[in-house]
Amino acid sequence: MKIDDEIKGHFRNEYHKGLINLTYTIKQINYQFLQMLKKHGLTEQQYNILRVLRAVSPDKQVSVNYLKERMLDKKSDVSRIIDRLFEKGYLKRKENPLDRRQKDISISEKGLKLLEKMYECEKASDELLNMLSIEEVKELNTLLDKIRK
Repeated sequence: MKIDDEIKGHFRNEYHKGLINLTYTIKQINYQFLQMLKKHGLTEQQYNILRVLRAVSPDKQVSVNYLKERMLDKKSDVSRIIDRLFEKGYLKRKENPLDRRQKDISISEKGLKLLEKMYECEKASDELLNMLSIEEVKELNTLLDKIRK
């Protein structure tokens, strides 16, 4: 459905329409994704941290700053998110022997098992854009990269 019909709005120009269209679409897709995460008791930021930790491998430890740099939401309170994930048993943390102010963070076995259980959720998230061909998704990625430049 076209954005004009979806929100019954009027736009100053095509740039304004594009921005509203992008914002509206992101909110719709994000809502669907959040519903999937909610079934597993995770927030988007918690999932992001677990995903980053899984990517660096379970036996490797990273710093809080390493995680901050890789967060999708740059305003996230990473320390608090880490505390919550630690309380749930999804990650391990220990004092850095070289700098006692730093904590070394890694994903736990329980965290890995949760992500394994979430595999269907991850596959479903891929399908949020399945109305586009792979070529269109590549073009979308190119355009979004260009916007952020």
